[in-house]
Amino acid sequence: MKDLIRDWDGEYVVTRYDKKTESWMFIAVHSTVLGNASGGTRMKVYPTPEDGLRDAQRLATGMTYKWAGVDFPLGGGKGVIALSRAVSGEEREHLLERYGDLVESLRGSFSTGADLGVGPESVKVIGRETSHVFGLRGAGDPGPWTALGVFTSVEAVARELFGTSDLKGRTVLVQGLGDVGIPLCKRLYAAGAKLKLADVDPNRATGIADELGGEAVDADGVYSEPCDIFVPCAVGGILNPETISQLQCAGVAGAANNQLETREDAMRLHERGILYSPDYICNAGGAVALCGLEALGMSDDYVTRKILSIGDALDAIFAEAKEKGEPPLDATERRVRQVLERGPA
Repeated sequence: MKDLIRDWDGEYVVTRYDKKTESWMFIAVHSTVLGNASGGTRMKVYPTPEDGLRDAQRLATGMTYKWAGVDFPLGGGKGVIALSRAVSGEEREHLLERYGDLVESLRGSFSTGADLGVGPESVKVIGRETSHVFGLRGAGDPGPWTALGVFTSVEAVARELFGTSDLKGRTVLVQGLGDVGIPLCKRLYAAGAKLKLADVDPNRATGIADELGGEAVDADGVYSEPCDIFVPCAVGGILNPETISQLQCAGVAGAANNQLETREDAMRLHERGILYSPDYICNAGGAVALCGLEALGMSDDYVTRKILSIGDALDAIFAEAKEKGEPPLDATERRVRQVLERGPA
């Protein structure tokens, strides 16, 4: 564990061993260059504590890229409660309270919210011991905010590919019809897009397709389904050599985290002539809204404008990538480095 912490390129890791549950708590802070660190907390059973630590470090790095990619005044951090076994009831509740005490001890240098295994009710429990949580003070469901960012990303992809952001008549395939996918589909429908919808629950896909005049498609065959823009809003790691070879789309822009199985898959998409919009840019809307409204006191109008500016950021990324003949991921990472080198705006 010592080597993992020493060799990481982040700023610091806070660790606490919870003897009562034999669990490890990790708060990984990757960067505070742009502001105090902020990111959700994940709780699950890990094979070893080191696996939990690696996850916290990886996710914290991703938050740095998300915030810097949209030039937002927060730093990258993430919490992980690495369980050795499942916990429930009062034992789970008290564990979350003790984690809240750990967050509070950092005096605002790290704020947190929901993630895998830590839902809204769990955030309320953490919030008993610390004020440095988001999702409790009226920002509402982040799904529609994330959907707004993905929608403006889809428009940016269309603008780059087809010379116009007008989606009327464009076929958009949405994979995953949850808290983000459904409000996104409604925006796409209002914009005149032809919808193809896929979900692990075929009845859900059929019902929403019927409501919005779209077409439900088989979730297992989604990658070979012809469309203009593919919008993954379900699980990560779905863009890999096997699926990329099947794609029949011109562009990809979605809400799912970590869509690329490996970084090399960005080049595979580029070599196939498929325009890929990096996921941590597309899906930043929900995080921007929650933290902007609750932690930074921004207005709804300001947050809306900030999320819509994701499209402007992608315009610049695509233009730079095209000029250099490189995947947009390369231009995005360069943008992140430039923002971090510059510091707070």
